This record gives sequence, structure tokens and C-alpha cells, in this order.
Amino acid sequence: MKWNALLVSRAGLGAVALAAALMIAPARADSEPAPFTPVGGPTRAPAGWTVFCAEYAPECETPVLDPRDIVLTRTAWDDLMRINDWVNAAIEPVTDLEHWGVPERWNYPDDRYGDCEDYVLLKRRMLLEAGWPRQALLITVVRDKRGDGHAVLTVRTDHGEFVLDNQNEEILLWSKTGYRFVKRQSQSDPNVWLTLGDTRPAAATSAAR
Repeated sequence: MKWNALLVSRAGLGAVALAAALMIAPARADSEPAPFTPVGGPTRAPAGWTVFCAEYAPECETPVLDPRDIVLTRTAWDDLMRINDWVNAAIEPVTDLEHWGVPERWNYPDDRYGDCEDYVLLKRRMLLEAGWPRQALLITVVRDKRGDGHAVLTVRTDHGEFVLDNQNEEILLWSKTGYRFVKRQSQSDPNVWLTLGDTRPAAATSAAR
């Protein structure tokens, strides 16, 4: 099934959102938001990713590639908005225990049900199908605004790292999410996971969705 054929355009809103996003420049004063997450050394991959790779081995048997960021054009921003909006609206949130009868399982939400990791996997797959480079689409583990473990998709661009999230309808710069960033995939190899040097506590507010 080609998910892309079902997407609805939000071109008018995209122009406004992109203009706001481009106000975040890589060169910044100390008081401005950091465009890129501090990255540390290798760490253990989430158990869910390991099991996912056992089930979807061809998707994880990938070559090592040079890091690559996306140039944040109007077209690229429209792609992000379209896919983020569609997946968030199309998938019904459900826990793995309710869905699969196990505490943790990463899978594609092909039956239209899933938890945060499943939203992320589908957004990543749709962007890859749209021609986006794998190196710019990084599955990321965070602590959300309640302090709970949560997964988001980090998109590396020339204007910083933006987050696609099922708990928030907006696409935000990572440092604007209120989350504490824990670890994520390496740009070169999705099977290598790296610690993130984000020492800020998650914001003490309720999750958006």
C-alpha cells in the first residue's frame, strides 16, 4: 500500500511554518535555541529496535554511509508537515500490551493502531519512500514532559534538528520540545546508537496528546 497517495496538502500553512523554522540559524548567540543536539559515544540499542531488526532484517542490513543533512526548502518542509499530520491523524494510539499482549514491540502500524515507536517507524518509512536520505532520519529516545520514555523522529537539516512527534501536532526544533534527549541512531549506521548530551530535565508539564 502506498501511504503517500493518501496524504493531504497543507501548503498555505507550510509557508508560515517554514518561515518560522528558518529563523533558527546554525550560527547563534548563546541565548538562542541550540540547533543541534550534543552527541556522545555509542550506547546500547533499544530492545525494541533489536527485535524489530530480527523481524524486518532487510531494513536493518544497511551499508555504512557518510552523514547527510537535508536542505530545508519549502518542498522539504511541506513533505514533513504532510507526513507528520497524516500519520498522527491516521493511527489510533494504543499500548503494546493492549495491542500485542507484550510490554514492548516496535512494528509498523499497518492495522492503524500503534504506540510512539510505531508512529516513528511509519513516518520514517514514508519519508524514505519519498526519497529522503536515511542518514537524516534518526529514531530518537527521549524523556517526555511527564518523565516517561518516548520515541520521536529527529530530522537533521541545515537549519537544525526538527522533531516529528505523535504527542505534538507542530514540528519543533529539538530544544523547543520540552523533552530530555537520551539516545538516537547514528547518521552513518542506524544500528549504532549514540548517547545524547542533553542534561536538561524534561519540562514539568502535561503531554500535548
